[in-house]
Amino acid sequence: MKKVLFVCMGNICRSPTAEAVFRKLVQQTSQENDWQIDSAGTHAYHVGEKPDQRSRQAARQRAYNLEGIRARQVHADDFFKFDWILAADKQNLHALQSIQPPNGRAQLALMQDFASKPEWRGSDVPDPYYGGVSGFDDVLNRLEDACQGFLQHSA
Repeated sequence: MKKVLFVCMGNICRSPTAEAVFRKLVQQTSQENDWQIDSAGTHAYHVGEKPDQRSRQAARQRAYNLEGIRARQVHADDFFKFDWILAADKQNLHALQSIQPPNGRAQLALMQDFASKPEWRGSDVPDPYYGGVSGFDDVLNRLEDACQGFLQHSA
């Protein structure tokens, strides 16, 4: 079984959205029994909370389900439990690198390292928290592309 953890800062916008997008993608390709998928935040700002209402609404409009996801913070054992830990942006990638145990087995990367669009590859998934509704649609566009690329990469 392959295991992936999607990570952003608070685990209420980008990473739960990535979790839902990737979960639906593996279901559509009949690979749901091949994957363990989760999300977390580098900070404990929202532990136990549901994803942001705007994230849930934008996801619902594209038939993604964020219900049942609750924010949690990354733990040291995640670096042993998961094969991949994908960060939404460089700031969170650096935070993960700073807490990764020396013998942790997870491979760290940016979510957008797997994007098919050259202008998105290797860039940050912008945090939509302080912006308008269009930011949540942009996040979905980027994550749909990156998740498809990641699934192809890990095949």
